[in-house]
Amino acid sequence: MWKLKIAEDGPWLSTLNNHIGRQHWEFDPDSGTPEEVAQVEKVRQEFKKNRFRVKQSADILMRMQLTKENPRGEIPERMEVKEGGEITEEAVTTTLRRAVSFYSSIQAHDGHWPSESAGPLFFIQPLVIALCVTGGLNAVLSSEHQKEIKRYLYNHQNEDGGWGLHIEGESTMFGSALSYIALRLLGEGTEDGEDMAMARGRQWILDHGGLVAIPSWGKFWVSVLGIYEWSGCNPMPPEFWLLPKIFPIHPGKMLCYCRLVYMPMSYLYGKRFVGPITPLIRSLRQELYNEPYHLINWNKSRNTVARVSNT
Repeated sequence: MWKLKIAEDGPWLSTLNNHIGRQHWEFDPDSGTPEEVAQVEKVRQEFKKNRFRVKQSADILMRMQLTKENPRGEIPERMEVKEGGEITEEAVTTTLRRAVSFYSSIQAHDGHWPSESAGPLFFIQPLVIALCVTGGLNAVLSSEHQKEIKRYLYNHQNEDGGWGLHIEGESTMFGSALSYIALRLLGEGTEDGEDMAMARGRQWILDHGGLVAIPSWGKFWVSVLGIYEWSGCNPMPPEFWLLPKIFPIHPGKMLCYCRLVYMPMSYLYGKRFVGPITPLIRSLRQELYNEPYHLINWNKSRNTVARVSNT
C-alpha cells in the first residue's frame, strides 16, 4: 500500500531544513489493513469508471490518509442560501466551521498542505525516456512505481485514443506520442491495455500524421531516444551561449524555465546525442510512422504542422 511520507528522510533525499514541506510517496507491501486496501481499490475503480467525466483525482488517496491522521469529527453539512434569501448568522458560522474543519483534516503534521502536480502530461514521460537512455529505469523506478505510472497514463487517455497536453485537454501529438512511447519503454506491448488502449493510441498518432507531426520539444526527446533524426529538429545551437550578454536573443535572458530547458537541449543538440539503439527502439521506428523510417525526408519534417487537434 502507498503512503505519503511528509517531512521524513529517505535514502536519496537531502535537506537544509529537516525536510519541512517535503512530501514523497513510498510503497510498503505490508502496510494497510485488508479493509484499507479494499477501500483504496474501490476508489481507484470509481475514478477509472468516471475518468472521461471527472479527469482530476482530487488527491483522494492523499486525503484518505490525512483525514485518518487528523481525526476532526464530522464536517458540518453545506449551508445553501437561495438567491435573494437571507444570510443568517447560523449560515455564516456553519460555513466557517465547515471550512476550518475541512482544511484542518488535510493539513500535514509539519504544518503545510500537501497536493499533487497532476495536470501536465509531459512531465513523467521525459523522465521515463531519460532513465531508459541512461540505463537507470529499473534502478530508479521500482516495479510499483512503474505500475502506477502506467495506471496514470492509461487513466488519462482520451476516448479517441490519444492523450492531451494536460489531463483535461483534447488529444495532441505531443501528449499522445510521449505517452505511448513511455508506456512502451515501461514494458507495455503494442496491443496491451484495456480495450486495446495501446493500439488505439498508436492509431491516433498514425491518423494525425505520425511522429513527424510532434512539436519541437517532442522532436528533441525522440531524437535523444533514437526514433527521430536530429536533422529533422529545429536548430538549437549551443553557440548562442557564447554570445555577449547584450545580444538581444541571448538564452540567458529567457524566462528561467525556458533557459534551464534550453541549456541541456542545446548541449545535446550540439553533440547530436543518441541513446542506445535497442530492438525496442527499432520497433518504435516502425510503429509510429506512416512510411518506412529510412525513407523519411527529415529536413521536410521540420515544417510539419506541430499543433494537431483531435478533429
